[in-house]
Amino acid sequence: MQIRQIIIIVMLAAIMAFPNLSVGAILSNKERHIKLVLESSSAIIIEQETGKIIFEKKAGKKKAIASITKLMTAMVVLDSNMSLNAPITISREDVDRQRWSKSKLSIGQTLSRREMLKLALMSSENRAAYALARSYYGGTNAFVEAMNRNAAKLGMNDTTFFGPTGLDARNVSTARDLAIMVKAAYEYQQIRKMSTSVSHSINDHSQRIIFSNTNRLVKDNGWKIGLSKTGYISDSGKCLVMQATLGGVPTIIVLLDSWGISSRIVDAIRVKRWLAHSKDQYSIRG
Repeated sequence: MQIRQIIIIVMLAAIMAFPNLSVGAILSNKERHIKLVLESSSAIIIEQETGKIIFEKKAGKKKAIASITKLMTAMVVLDSNMSLNAPITISREDVDRQRWSKSKLSIGQTLSRREMLKLALMSSENRAAYALARSYYGGTNAFVEAMNRNAAKLGMNDTTFFGPTGLDARNVSTARDLAIMVKAAYEYQQIRKMSTSVSHSINDHSQRIIFSNTNRLVKDNGWKIGLSKTGYISDSGKCLVMQATLGGVPTIIVLLDSWGISSRIVDAIRVKRWLAHSKDQYSIRG
């Protein structure tokens, strides 16, 4: 007997036993018991406008956050009111000597501060993030100090930054703190637009170089994403934070320390489907 037939028989039996109970009520009752199980070891889902926690899993545990860091990097750059049109040139100082991560930006490449910011957010370009910090008033050390001051001001009490890229595993935070950061970053129109851009291209000598968004969901028409940032180093696992409108509700999603090539994306899809099925009957699993 097929599973579908079994479900129909069970539903008919329930209707016969309780004639005043509608099919819709039976389905709703079933949906109330749906559990959200994620591969991410730490997570939080929050209604953006009300601050209501819909779901959390070890949301107060400190973890390395990798390139999720770049949201704070972007806020510090924009708060500085430094010209976004000013040119910045990639130098040898911007080469990653911690993890020797790859970059499409060559030494000597000159872009506007705006383009550097866009590449740091959209494509998670580490050299761009280094260059943004280096060109800040007082240099990189002053930039990192500003990052930590901003975190403290926002009430991110379990967050510490040691660099602008997230390559330093000492950049740590919690899912709860990152939800605060996502909500704050969403207030910046430039961050919303840049972090959700699908691609960007630049000229490098005689060739055209294309940069793609590290979150493939931004080009999925089934999603309405208002802000996005991914992150990964071996210490952090795969991370993803987003602001997305799900079921008409602006929602903040933080997924940390997931493993597998597509695990963070699959977790995000699980969240979307879970919210669609469970409606207002949320099951909190921590």
